Amino acid sequence: MIRFKTIKWKNFLSTGNNWTQINFENSATTLIIGTNGAGKSTVLDALTFVLFNKPFRKINKPQLVNSTNEKDCRVEIDFNVGTREYRVVRGIKPAVFEIYVDGKMLNQDAAAADQQKYLENNILKLNYKSFTQIVILGSSTFVPFMQLPAAGRREVIEDILDIRIFSAMNAVVKDKIRQNREEVKVLDLKKDNLADKVDMQKEFIRHLEEEAQQEIERKKTKISELNLGIETLSENTTSLQQQENVQRANLESLSFDTTKVRKLGNLRGKISQKVSTLTKELKFFEDNTVCPTCTQSIEDEFRLNKITDAQNKEQELTQGLQDLETAIKEEEEREGQWIALSKEVSKLSNDISQNNTRISGLQRQVGDLGNEIQRITDQLQNRNTEHEKLNQLQEQLNTTYDELVQSKEGVSYKDFIYSLLKDGGVKTKIIKKYLPLINRQVNRYLQMMDFYINFNLNEEFNETVQSPIHEDFSYASFSEGEKMRIDLALLFTWREVAAFKNSTNTNLLIMDEVFDSSLDGFGTDEFLKIIRYVIKDANIFVISHKDGLQDKFQSVIQFEKVKGFSRMVS
Repeated sequence: MIRFKTIKWKNFLSTGNNWTQINFENSATTLIIGTNGAGKSTVLDALTFVLFNKPFRKINKPQLVNSTNEKDCRVEIDFNVGTREYRVVRGIKPAVFEIYVDGKMLNQDAAAADQQKYLENNILKLNYKSFTQIVILGSSTFVPFMQLPAAGRREVIEDILDIRIFSAMNAVVKDKIRQNREEVKVLDLKKDNLADKVDMQKEFIRHLEEEAQQEIERKKTKISELNLGIETLSENTTSLQQQENVQRANLESLSFDTTKVRKLGNLRGKISQKVSTLTKELKFFEDNTVCPTCTQSIEDEFRLNKITDAQNKEQELTQGLQDLETAIKEEEEREGQWIALSKEVSKLSNDISQNNTRISGLQRQVGDLGNEIQRITDQLQNRNTEHEKLNQLQEQLNTTYDELVQSKEGVSYKDFIYSLLKDGGVKTKIIKKYLPLINRQVNRYLQMMDFYINFNLNEEFNETVQSPIHEDFSYASFSEGEKMRIDLALLFTWREVAAFKNSTNTNLLIMDEVFDSSLDGFGTDEFLKIIRYVIKDANIFVISHKDGLQDKFQSVIQFEKVKGFSRMVS
């Protein structure tokens, strides 16, 4: 239960720099009187401003500061909730918002909006609309319960029955559902992405194995081609070696001596020279009988002997020269054969060397290809890295599947909880449970005010009215005085239900000018009986400028305006 103790204010509206304080617990019933504009309704504005940061009447917030002093507007209220004592301080110029719990101020690091939410949700457990329905009944800006829209009526009832937590839970669950559905979308995308990656990795491994096998086959085919080339070159080399051996044997069989031809040539020159000399000598003795030099006669016998001897020698030398020419020709022919054989042997040796070089090159290629085949084979046998990647992707996919299933189950559970927490769920069942009590108490208070109708609210908070003299009536069909009786009956009922639930129960009840217009004299007497004898454990304040009410209240507070400032005089 909230028990309001005191409230005080200064520089608020028409109040000056001196504190104006009201003790809410001073008496059970208090009448607040004063002329129009004296400041008697200021207590309503101060009360809602300090608690909810907004005045009760339609006044702009900057206009709450006293227009003369224009600063240091301040309102303070003290109240208890259970065993804890609270003080709320709110001010304008400078801006102040402080909450004290058992004398200690709450942390001021939070934003003012968050502090306000904490005050309403955790301390008062009332918002402005619900507070005005069970604490204040005003005549100006107050909107009676029956004039609230359906959503506003539900909000008030949820506060009174202390089931607004379901709405808060509903909002939380709704947000969780949205988050869960976003998670499901993300997980669905992640699952599809991982499934694609798993398929791609499998295809990559399959492609890798196929490519590797194809590459191995290509290299083996190349090795076969190279081996065939090596074999062909080897056979050709063997044939060339055989030819070389034969030609070398032929070369050796020639036994050619390059100096012999030279010697024979020299000898041929010498013999040719001797033949030439003998020819000259023979011609001399044949042509001359007298020596041309000494003019001595040459004997015929001597001359003939010389001629015969020269002819014989010439013949021998000519024959020898012919034999020598034949020998030289034979040697030259052998030299030609030897040179030709040497060239052939050299060519064969070169061909054999080139073949051996080609064979070595081909053998190196075969070795390199063999190494490549072994490397690819080793990669195929040791391709654990790609399989590990595949296993990791598969594990991630399985984990994502599990998370997706859990998220979808979470959405299903939360959807079920959401359906329970909606207006047509648990809250409606609770409201239906209290509707008989609410309707019974409303009609009880109406009868106390001599208003004999059967007024009932359904779970949608729409009214049905049964009257002995009227049919198909609604709240809007009644006169202002009758509406006031219904508003009062609802107000008393809400307070009674709140006290029963111990949710928004409070000691304070303030009514502004309820006697001054709508209630007739008879209704006023019945109402005074209710607030004096029926409403228990409450401090009731009635604001009025109607005469003749002072003796009907335990205490009276009067406001008056002096020199432009409102003040409390009693």
